[in-house]
Amino acid sequence: MRLKDAVRIAKMRCSPPPERIVRDTMGLLRVTMSIASTHRESVRRDLPHTLVDTGAELSWAPRAVLEALGITPRKRIRFTMADGNAIERDVGYAIVAAGGEETPDEIVFGEPGDLVLLGARSLQGLNLKVDLVQKRLVAGGPMLAACRIAACHLVAA
Repeated sequence: MRLKDAVRIAKMRCSPPPERIVRDTMGLLRVTMSIASTHRESVRRDLPHTLVDTGAELSWAPRAVLEALGITPRKRIRFTMADGNAIERDVGYAIVAAGGEETPDEIVFGEPGDLVLLGARSLQGLNLKVDLVQKRLVAGGPMLAACRIAACHLVAA
């Protein structure tokens, strides 16, 4: 058997039929993100299957959800998308919750076709990090803080 034929047969054996191909989701993590207005924290909206995106600065939620919660746009920001296109979106202030923690943060008013995202700043405020092996959010541990001047001199000595 020629090498060329052996490679072709091996590919046929290792490759699933086209109808059985599943996209690689190994590096993706989805969680339930809850959103509340800073003025009415008791009224929350859960957004299941929110994509955790450490490459996105801000968290994104559908405009209709944010408006229904009474969250209003406070500014407009220009974003560069992964494909290089530039878009503008409204941004407001909300309480973002995930993984049993909550934090106040800026949130983007997503338009139809935009993904629902839990971004890096929210993760930092929540003090959570991504465990891709276990596919979950985990505690970030003690937060770093500046030390008092006297204490810093003692450590340096």
